[in-house]
Formats: sequence, structure tokens, C-alpha cells
Amino acid sequence: MTRGAAQRREAARESHRAAVAVCPGHRVLDRLGDRWVSLLLKELGDGPRRHGELARSVAGASQKMLTQTLRGLERDGLVARTVGAGTPPQVDYRLTPLGAGLLQAMLVVVDWADRHVPEIDAARAEHDKR
Repeated sequence: MTRGAAQRREAARESHRAAVAVCPGHRVLDRLGDRWVSLLLKELGDGPRRHGELARSVAGASQKMLTQTLRGLERDGLVARTVGAGTPPQVDYRLTPLGAGLLQAMLVVVDWADRHVPEIDAARAEHDKR
């Protein structure tokens, strides 16, 4: 059976999506691209934090989003959660060695951005004039 051009294009798109889904670089960049991940990693880079401290320092995140993001980071092995005794229980979060390594890589990108975003903005402005 022969396939039409539209079917071949769709098959190629599906093959590409499957390759991207397993690509380690894309998976990590996708994780870093989550709205609150980089902010939480930076906060935890200064040392362990209680949930309430994180909620105050990442004030734009709702309680639900903060909790979901921290759970995802814990699931990925980037953050460790410790529940202490007390009522209410004290919950602390800290970077794991894996999370600290990712933070270091992320800070390289942040440094690059700090140095080059003015160039990107200028290029965009020049492009938009055309």
C-alpha cells in the first residue's frame, strides 16, 4: 500500500517526536523550562529551606504549583524532602548531589544569558524593523 505525502509527513513528525522524547538533552531542558524549577533550584542552592520559606521566596507560585513542582523535583532525584517531628510537621527541602550538579549547569546558562540578552534584544529589534 502506498502512502500519500501527508501520511509520510505525519509519520516523519511522529518519528521526530519519539526521538525528542527520549533525548537526554531535551528531557533536561524541558524540565528546566518548567516555570518554577529554575527559581526553586536557585533558592535551594543556598541551602536547605522549609516549605514556607520557599513559598515566600517564590511568591508567584501558588501553593498547589509549588507543591507539584517540589514533588516532581523529588521524583527526579534533584531534591530531597525531610519531614521533621512536630505539629505541624516541619518539612525541609534540599538539593541532592544530582540537583546541585544541575544547578551548576543552569548557572552557566544564566551567566551566558546575563551577558548576551542585550544582543538578543538588539537583534530582535533590528529584525522587527524590517
